[in-house]
Amino acid sequence: MNRSYANIAFTPVIKALQVHEGSRSKYAGFEDTADEPSALSNAEVEFIESRDSFYQATVSETGWPYVQHRGGPEGFLKVLGDKTIGFADFRGNRQLLSVGNLVSNDRIALIMMDYASRHRLKLFGRVRLVRETEEPNLLARLSVSGYPAKVERAFIIRVEGWSWNCSQHITPRFKEGETKADDS
Repeated sequence: MNRSYANIAFTPVIKALQVHEGSRSKYAGFEDTADEPSALSNAEVEFIESRDSFYQATVSETGWPYVQHRGGPEGFLKVLGDKTIGFADFRGNRQLLSVGNLVSNDRIALIMMDYASRHRLKLFGRVRLVRETEEPNLLARLSVSGYPAKVERAFIIRVEGWSWNCSQHITPRFKEGETKADDS
């Protein structure tokens, strides 16, 4: 967990609950670390760029959270800088809930999973939506060669904080091809 993530996540109410439940001392030190706010290290970059899916959460203008699964070919989520990631928004069911939520509130949370290795990276960020007509070179950089989905826009996420999360309750799951059937 980096300092920025702790400073965002640990609100006064959360801190009070941690004190009450006896876990505050375990987490207080994260708020005082000297790490560079939100900068991604090589470990985060490698993990992010190897994802073929993630979950994202946005909040509506009426205050309701919305969680959505995003998927694509491995590597469709790209690291654009030490504090910036992005992905091409492929045409979907056209409900536009996440996009609409981001118009009124640019905050986003991502959860990226590696079920087989039982690793989870959580990330807070702020999104800038980009249409192809606005920055065609950026959308071309985020597009995935050979993937047939239509790109409608790009999500450019300025990373505000990130945290590797405990693997204790992650149930291992494997993609097709990650396990080998015993033919004997």
